[in-house]
Amino acid sequence: MSTVVSILVGVLIFCVIIIFHEFGHLIVAKKNGIMVPEFQVGFGPRICHFKIGETDYSIRLILFGGACKMLGEDGDAIDDERSFTSKGPWARLATIFAGPFFNFILAFIIAVIVIGIVGYDPAYVTYVNKNGPADEAGLAAGDIITSFNGKKIAIGRELATYFTFNELDGQDIKIKYLHEGEIRETVLTPELVRSYKLGFYYNNDNSECAISSLVADGVLEKAGVKAGDVIVSMNGREIKTGSEFNEYITANPLDGSEMEITFNRKGEAYTLSLVPEYVENYNIGFLYNANGREKTTPLKVLKYSFYEVRYWIVNTVKSLGLLFRGKLKSDDLGGPVRIVSELENTVEASKSDGLLYVVLNLLNWAILLSANLGVMNLLPIPALDGGRLLFILIELVRGKPVPPEKEGMIHGIGIVVLMGLMVLVFFNDIKNVFFR
Repeated sequence: MSTVVSILVGVLIFCVIIIFHEFGHLIVAKKNGIMVPEFQVGFGPRICHFKIGETDYSIRLILFGGACKMLGEDGDAIDDERSFTSKGPWARLATIFAGPFFNFILAFIIAVIVIGIVGYDPAYVTYVNKNGPADEAGLAAGDIITSFNGKKIAIGRELATYFTFNELDGQDIKIKYLHEGEIRETVLTPELVRSYKLGFYYNNDNSECAISSLVADGVLEKAGVKAGDVIVSMNGREIKTGSEFNEYITANPLDGSEMEITFNRKGEAYTLSLVPEYVENYNIGFLYNANGREKTTPLKVLKYSFYEVRYWIVNTVKSLGLLFRGKLKSDDLGGPVRIVSELENTVEASKSDGLLYVVLNLLNWAILLSANLGVMNLLPIPALDGGRLLFILIELVRGKPVPPEKEGMIHGIGIVVLMGLMVLVFFNDIKNVFFR
């Protein structure tokens, strides 16, 4: 897919997500008797507009963002009974909260479509190392993990999330699992493993050996390899699938010697000479399904669509936690430019499977972005919906609103800070996408 098409697809996805967000504000505002003079898609000069009732609907030149402009939203027209500021705190709270909430609704709707077509990813065990920790704990291939160390598990990717945000040590792990229809409990003790690693994850199946994620500061990340790149050769040995890579590594364990790896990125081949890194980590002794899908009943489609949205919300919140604790680098921040680049990588990686899978992968991105936007907008930051909700909550506690001029000043400062952050993210995107 060309860069131009990638940009158009990215703009379309963003537009749908933002329109749905602003639509949430719109319908709840009207429900609460708040006048909405204009509902706009994009910013800048008008391209076209039409009026329905008292609301003017417009499309602007820069199709990025949008706004539901409510009467008195900025503190003026306080005495008008149809202004935003004339309404009670609960009506205003519901109107502001509706935007992020509608993003979660949109994510759920798209998840229903995706899961209805391809199914969900059950957290079943795919492989158990003989005499390893999982084998000794009684786990077997086909068992379905339902709880891991107190964390309820509904889909396989939730296990991947657990390992991403929780470093294993030698402490016992309590596991609940379904074995041939029977719920069982066991205790697994991770074992310390000393080995050499390249620092990446892949799917051990019959699909191409695409890199699903990279270990921070690992060998491949430092070498400039990216998620989505496809390994096609190791030390001159052709690699066609993830399972072939696993077979090669099993037969030829990494020992710290320099090795040659060839990977494809957007149709171009790159070859690197790398030295595996010596690491010590803890091993649980089993592999699990993190991507394979199974179709299910219509009722369970709804159930697992809820879990899908929850998965992305939790991932976003936990990632923000790492950011605020200083455990993420500036290079980990990404914005529209990187998203468009990732969309292009996603399409390139899936187009060989056919148009349907290209569309489904783009819909998966829409789920992620819509849930992400919902969470981000709920952050208690001035100028965001969460910041406005915070002022309303303060009003409920105090029994009177914060003076409009003070609230306006704080939101103004928030806008300046957000604009600065957007500039930082934009240049970070340019650096990572085009100069890496």
